[in-house]
Order: sequence, then structure tokens, then C-alpha cells
Amino acid sequence: MIRMKRILLFLAVMVTLPVLGFSPDTTVWLSKPARSFIESTPLGNGRLGAMDFGGIEDERVALNEDSLWSGSVQEADRTNAAAALPEIRQLLLEGKNAEAEKLVNRNFTCAGRGSANGHPGEVPYGSYEVLGDLRLKFAYTDTNAVTATEGTGYRRELDLTTATAQTEFSRGGVKFTREIFVSAPDQVIVMRLTADKAGQLNFEAALDRPERFKTEAAGTNDLLMTGAMTNGAGGEGVKYAARLRLLNTGGKVSAADGKISVSGADEVLLLISAATDYERFAKMSRRGVAAAAKKDLDVAAKKDFSKLLAAHITDYQNYFNRVKLELPAIETRNPTIRPTPERIAAKDLANDPSLAVLYFNFGRYLLISSSRPGGMPANLQGLWADTVAPPWGADYHLNVNIQMIYWPAEVCNLTELNEPLFAYIESLQKPGAKTAKDYYGAHGWVAHVLANAWGFTSPGESASWGLTPSDAAWLCHHLWEHWRFTGDKEFLKRAYPVLRGSAEFFADTLIEEPSHHWLVTAPANSPENAFTMTNGETAHVCLGPTLDNQLLRFLFGAVIESADILGVDKEFAAELKTKRDRLPPTRIASDGRVMEWLEEYKEPEPTHRHVSHLWGLYPGNEISPTATPALAEAARKTLDVRGDKSTGWATAFRMALWARLHDGDRTFKLLENLLQPAGGKGTDFGGSGGGTYPNLFDAHPPFQIDGNFGGTAAIAEMLVQSQAGEIELLPALPSAWPMGIVSGLRARGGYEVGIKWQGGKLASVTVRNVSDSGPVKVRYGSQVVELTLKKGEARNLNAKLE
Repeated sequence: MIRMKRILLFLAVMVTLPVLGFSPDTTVWLSKPARSFIESTPLGNGRLGAMDFGGIEDERVALNEDSLWSGSVQEADRTNAAAALPEIRQLLLEGKNAEAEKLVNRNFTCAGRGSANGHPGEVPYGSYEVLGDLRLKFAYTDTNAVTATEGTGYRRELDLTTATAQTEFSRGGVKFTREIFVSAPDQVIVMRLTADKAGQLNFEAALDRPERFKTEAAGTNDLLMTGAMTNGAGGEGVKYAARLRLLNTGGKVSAADGKISVSGADEVLLLISAATDYERFAKMSRRGVAAAAKKDLDVAAKKDFSKLLAAHITDYQNYFNRVKLELPAIETRNPTIRPTPERIAAKDLANDPSLAVLYFNFGRYLLISSSRPGGMPANLQGLWADTVAPPWGADYHLNVNIQMIYWPAEVCNLTELNEPLFAYIESLQKPGAKTAKDYYGAHGWVAHVLANAWGFTSPGESASWGLTPSDAAWLCHHLWEHWRFTGDKEFLKRAYPVLRGSAEFFADTLIEEPSHHWLVTAPANSPENAFTMTNGETAHVCLGPTLDNQLLRFLFGAVIESADILGVDKEFAAELKTKRDRLPPTRIASDGRVMEWLEEYKEPEPTHRHVSHLWGLYPGNEISPTATPALAEAARKTLDVRGDKSTGWATAFRMALWARLHDGDRTFKLLENLLQPAGGKGTDFGGSGGGTYPNLFDAHPPFQIDGNFGGTAAIAEMLVQSQAGEIELLPALPSAWPMGIVSGLRARGGYEVGIKWQGGKLASVTVRNVSDSGPVKVRYGSQVVELTLKKGEARNLNAKLE
């Protein structure tokens, strides 16, 4: 549906947000203004984002809109790529991987500069960008402050139960308060500025961004900012307009030189509306987006603060209140009331269990705030950016990152928030079909690691990391998981063409390798990793890496099962069964680890951040301690060698893997690593700077939001797992959490689970059928009970599952 993308920032009066308080598992708070993005407070409603810096004299609110991308649709497929494919494959079959890799770089990468090696803002690939900044420069009547930014009693907090932020401080005997939230029902950001004495608000307001903007006065109380992104090819791309209206109670307001001045006000509200013409939603002139911005502004101004606040909280809590986790403090574990950065710096998670709950809740909050039906999928930074050049363009990397972002959606009872991802996957079919034909001469559709707002599906610009066609299969896993969690047959009908198209591509492109006569992908990468050939050469391009084999076993199986359920494609399903049986199995190397490639190559980097060859353990399900104990032990050895220190998102991945191995204490150790204070601020692939920033954002470094979501999903996996028609309770409970309560987690098969435990053991469980599913087994240790529940029916069981 074509619609205008719009954003409204509404600073309002009349109703006050809840008084600042403290809950150690739902409050993120800081005791000073943000010095940088990684200390600011994130807010969002899926489409609109705000990062509040909380400055005393110079306040900044970075604004985001999920469709503001530079770049444009481009022809990134090489026209002659398919002609090079036979020679590339032949070289790989002959064991000449390094030569094959050179040929890939010459003839089988994308046309043009691709993502410009992670700096895509000035090329057609494009970048997600900050919409702009609301800047408020305050003047205070006191003259005794040592510095212009000094204030007493400073507190800036984010309440995760209401998705509202509040800042308080005092200057010259006056208490100043700022309140801010982002409403999904009304599509507004709401902020209110007040002082406890009359006439104390004096400031200058402006809208700007680092480049490509013009701001001018539009009446006494309004500013208009307009501009256009670059399309990466020498012309204009996405156009936008933003309009600021400032409304005051008391005092005076005037506009001049592209700024609005306020003097002597008691309370102030600002409204900011904006619109873009991103082609997926609207096609209009720049005049059109400016008019739309004004129209939205006028409509919002008619709504009072109380209605906006009530609607916002109701909408947000409909998602957030579905799940609750409690890790109560015991005698020696009194919850700290220190600012969040100090709790992180203390490195004392065992004695601050509520910090783990806070991290879990923060991850759910971020997903609710950055991904809503009808919008764009969450990107590498979710929704938030404060620059025109975020790392890697804040795009949609497909070789683990966008998948990890959505790992918590099903298990944490946020299934609707998958919709932007599902719509995005569907949108890749058309460009992906062209890439499949241009590069592989194949039917179906394909996508590689790079993905943006413009349908980019070509291989990346380097053979060392850009050649991962199985990323499309990994995307399909999310469609299949939604079916497994919900049993929604109508959704399966919708998803089936996508699944089938991906399987069709691989059915067309598999080739036989000579040693075992297995069918393998070629050429391919094991994501971003290298291996050493027997002749000492380092290579990345290979035949049939383990990740691909595991993904294709899943994909072919999903299409076979779907075809049976839907009563379609019997012949194609039979073809897939035959080819699935010829895929390489997941194998154990001579050193006892899971093999990452078809051969036992040496590894230049044994502690590499990616652990792609363990996909079958998590998020897949072909490896488990009970069904495949030898492979599970090999996975354990693999993780031991890979190590516990890595980048932020890779640490989260390791957490989930250890949880699937039922090792709660090792999973907890990884959670401690994930929550360590972030080190270096530069890009670090080795993990020495991985961890958590002061505002709880994940550190790759730099900031990458996937680690937040991966950590959240892994915590859920510690408490509930579900595979093969069985719900497993407390499968990876660490000794650091001897008691607790969790409710609302979802299990495959259409079930909702609530658990209480004491002394490190199950006390009780409630299982509720939320779909129209069949019987399910519930397991706790060696105890198993089978339940048959009607839709909506719940069953309470004790520690003996009775």
C-alpha cells in the first residue's frame, strides 16, 4: 500500500508522566548528560526514532525515520557472470581454491563498488541516515554555576514498562523536567519541558542535519527543513521535509534566521512532523512531502497530551506485558540503585541478577521500538543513527545479523513484529530471481550477504566475504519458524512460494563433488572466514561449507513438509527428497570438532567471530545433546576452541549455542562477557572491545544492535526450549539463578509457558495452548508428560509434572 512516511515530534503539556523512580530490572538510568550516541536514550515506535542526549545547556534529540536512505535502485548484477561459473566450479573441483577466488573477484562479484567496503553512503548502494537533530540551546537565570552545563540532582531514565524517558535536574534553585516518548497509535514523538517556577524556560530551538538541508522560518512558531539524499549516482534520491512548531504557555516566542526563540515560558511543547518520498510508500514531489508534513502537524496539534500518553502506553504494553521475568534477590543480593553504567562497570552479574533481567527487557523494548508491521525491518542499528554515515551503512547484512535481530520475536511472544522482515524477504524475490539467472543461470531466487532498502541481491564486492548464496535460505528459516510457533496455515500459504523459490534455486545449482559424490553449493563462503590450503595458500571460496549443507537440509525439509500440508508440488517435493539425501552430513573432524568445510583445512584464525557451522545447533535443530550426542560433544569442543571472547553479536551467538548444549553456567559466563563494559570504540573484529555501552547498546564494536537481540533470545533459551513436539523446561538454568519466575514465553507448536523455580529446581509450570495444535510433551530433566489441550486451555503442573 502506498502511503506517506511521516514523523511527528510533539512536546506537550497538561499531563505529567510517572514520577521518576527505580526498578532495577526495568529502569535504565544515567546520572549525567550523554557525551556521545552510546550514552543517549533510545526511543521509537517502529518507524520513528529519537535519541535523547539530555544536555543541560545544549540539548540534542537525534531524529530517525526508518525509510530515510541514500542510494537508489541500481543494476548491480554483472551481465557476464554466469559465463565464468563453469570455470570457477572446475577450479574448485580440482582443489584450486585460490585460483577460483581470483576468478570470482574478476568476474563473479557485483558490478560497481557494491557497499564501498562498508562506506556506502556516496554510492548507489546507499546508507541509512539520521533524519536530523532537534537542538535546544538553553539560557538560565542563575550565575553561580561553575560551568554552563552544571546542574544538581541530574537523572535521566528510561522506563521500560511504559517506554517513556524523563530527565530531571536543578539549576539556581529551579527544578527542570523533560519527558519524552514515541507513540505508535498517533505516530508522534511526545516531549514536554517544564520548570517548577514560572517563567524559567529560555531557549533557542533549531532543526538541522550534517548535510543536504535547508531550514527557514515558516511563520512565528514554525520552522521548515527540506532536503534530498544523494542517489549515489550524481543525482537526488529520497526527498524529505520536516516542520517544527513551537507552542508555549507563558513567555514569548519569535522566529528568525532559521531558529525559534523562547523566553520566560512556564511550559513549552514542540511539534515536529516530517515526510519522505521513499518509493515503497509514496511518489510525490518535494512540494508534496512538505505539504504532507504540514498536514500531519496540524492534525497532531488537535490532540491533547493525555490521550496521546494513554494510547501510547496501552499500545506499548500490549507487547511488553506479554512476558515477565523475575530473578529475585536473596539475602546477599540486594538490587543496586546505582546508575546503569556503574552496574555494568561493576562486572558483578552474579550479585546483581536484576541486571540480566534489565538486559532481557531492554532487548524486548528495542524490538518493539524498532520493528512494527507496515514499516521497514530493523537494521544493523535497529532504528537509531545520529550520523549520515553509520557503520556498514546500517544496512541489512544477511549472513547472521538481520536474522539475529529477529531471534527473540517468536520465543518472546512478539510474533507480529516479524512482519517487516517477512515483507522484506518477499520483496527480495524479484531482484533475487534476476541475480539467480545472471550469475547461476538458475530458476528461483537468491540473495547474498549485502542487502539494503533498494533490493540489492548481488554478491558482495569481495570474494572473501560476499559469496554466500545460502543467506536466502537462512532468511526462509524465519518464515518456517513462524509457522512452527503459530501453526497459521494461511501464513504457510503465503510463505510457501518464497520457500519454494529459494529451494528451486538450490535444486538447480547444486553440483556433485568428486570424493563422496555429495551434492554441494559452489562457489560459496563460510561467512567471512578463511582456511589454509595444503600448499599454504589462504582461501575463502569453497565447495559446500557446513553452514550451506545444514541450511539446505532445513530448507528442503520445510518445502517437502509444506507441500504435503498444502497438497501441492508432489514431483518437486520428491526431487528435493532425493537431493536432500545427497547433501553432505555434518561431520566430526579428527580433532573432535565439527568440520566447517568439506576438508579438514587449517584455520588462520581459530577464534573467529563467526560460528556458522554450528547453525544446526542454533538456530537450527539438527544437533542436540539428546538426539545427536556425538555431534553435540563436537559442537562443545568447537566452541571451546573458538573461545568465549568475541565481538558483541558473536558473544550473544555463543550464548545461544551453549544454552542449546544445556550448559547454564557456561551460558551465564558468556552473558557476563556480553555485559562487560565496552572497550575500544573503533571497529574491532577480534572482540577485545566487545560488550555493552553505557546505555545498554551492544558493542561489536562499534554499536551493532544484533547483539542486544541475540542476548535476549539466548536468555529465553536458557529457560525454555522447544523442538520435535517437546517443550523443555529450564534446560540451561545457571547456578547463579537459584530462583525465579518467567511467564509468557512461547514454544513451538503454539504454546505459551510460565515457570517458577526454587533452589535451582522446577517448582511449577503452566502450559497454555494459544493455537489449535495437537498434543505436546513437556520435559523437565528425565520427567516427561504428554498434554492434550484445547485452544485457550491451560494446565498447571507441579515439580513432578503432575
